[in-house]
Amino acid sequence: MLRQLGFGLLSCLSITFVMAAIPVKADQIVGRASVVDGDTIEIAAQRIRLNGIDAPESWQVCEDGARKPYRCGREAAFALDDFLSRSQPTRCLAQGKDRYGRIVADCTRADGASVNSWLVRHGWAIDWRLYSKGAFSAEQMAAESTHAGIWRGTFELPCEVRAS
Repeated sequence: MLRQLGFGLLSCLSITFVMAAIPVKADQIVGRASVVDGDTIEIAAQRIRLNGIDAPESWQVCEDGARKPYRCGREAAFALDDFLSRSQPTRCLAQGKDRYGRIVADCTRADGASVNSWLVRHGWAIDWRLYSKGAFSAEQMAAESTHAGIWRGTFELPCEVRAS
């Protein structure tokens, strides 16, 4: 388990109706997003992995400040769903594909708010420096200092949970 402060990170259903993607540019996908998990959405049957962040797995359990277990992955997905539902459509700018064939993208809501940044700032994902190069380090420091989301207690890094 990781402590809530003082370490270096090196390493639902929302809406059953899915709008067709609005053609914009070849590297953009725009439409109503469905949440798959805390860092993956789907727009018009295209899986999109949010770039540079890593959220707890949907089945992952964390501990709050009182050491009480809770399903942090599920809470992260619900928080993302709520955030996206307040300003639609979602626009994603593709950066490439991951080893699973998912599109890796930076996404924004209709109001311009960065989805990737919001998740880290509110403690529902970490800045995955391996891929972000520290792009979300300020958001992560803010989440840690306010004990937001997963930072309210202890958790294992999602990449380590997947590997075990």
